[in-house]
Amino acid sequence: MRLFASFCFFFSFLFQLSAQEFQCNVSVSSSRIEGTYKEIFQSMRNDISEFMNNRKWTDHQYTIDERIICTIFIQITDQIGADEFKGSMQVQLNRPVFNSSYQTPILNIKDNDFDVRYVEFQPLEFSETSNTNALTNILAYYAYIILGFDYDTFSPMGGTPFFQKARDIVNKSQNAREKGWRAFEGFYNRFWLIDNLYNKAYSPFRDMMYRYHRLGLDIMSEKPNIGRSEIADALKNIQKVYRARPDIYINRIFFDAKSDEIVNLLSNGTIDEKSRVMTILSECDPSNSGKYEKITQQKVF
Repeated sequence: MRLFASFCFFFSFLFQLSAQEFQCNVSVSSSRIEGTYKEIFQSMRNDISEFMNNRKWTDHQYTIDERIICTIFIQITDQIGADEFKGSMQVQLNRPVFNSSYQTPILNIKDNDFDVRYVEFQPLEFSETSNTNALTNILAYYAYIILGFDYDTFSPMGGTPFFQKARDIVNKSQNAREKGWRAFEGFYNRFWLIDNLYNKAYSPFRDMMYRYHRLGLDIMSEKPNIGRSEIADALKNIQKVYRARPDIYINRIFFDAKSDEIVNLLSNGTIDEKSRVMTILSECDPSNSGKYEKITQQKVF
């Protein structure tokens, strides 16, 4: 009995040392689909969850507490035949802030080109050398996007190896039947996201992600004034990228995830910080101007 308990403890310890990268919560909604057989969507959810959480995506070792917290929400709007489904896929990523219980939002992307085939009880397979499965291509693409953004917030340009893998998937999908992989299909799709991240002209965005999170948020529990000042300075990089190309996708993604947080962080800033940040926000994210007015309405310290 003691030997069995020792084995259990040993394998539990090993699992703690080498958990997979993601703690990905997956939801699949089929409320818009008529029909009685809804079990296929539960099977889809389970298979996607297993694919994201049980696959080894990097060569790095993770403990359970270090897993990346993310969410995938799939809304199925059309079922074409027995095994083809269309809809949207929303991807959200949160990151823990050092010495805090706060989880900062990093990504909140809605992909409206979710067009996949899914056969119940058939394993989800992904190949890095071919374009054979639309569902796993999309999932792997966003897995690498999540990894890239997460690593960029911990070290300068730390996500580059993962963005390269996402770029490889895009390149291999140029002849795919499904939409979302090609430049001419719109400005806010998978092609343009990875293009923005790889374009050296927009590299200030990735530098901003590191400064905002690692040099700003991560020190705010101990040095709130210094951290907040770093965040205000880091946002200048958003302005640089905006002036290079006003409709760029990565800026839109940033503000979709961060607008509420920026209001909360800068509301207690100095007059100078508020002035600098409001100039940037009013230029780069005018659609949220009403929200940002709350920054100037708060008490200044």
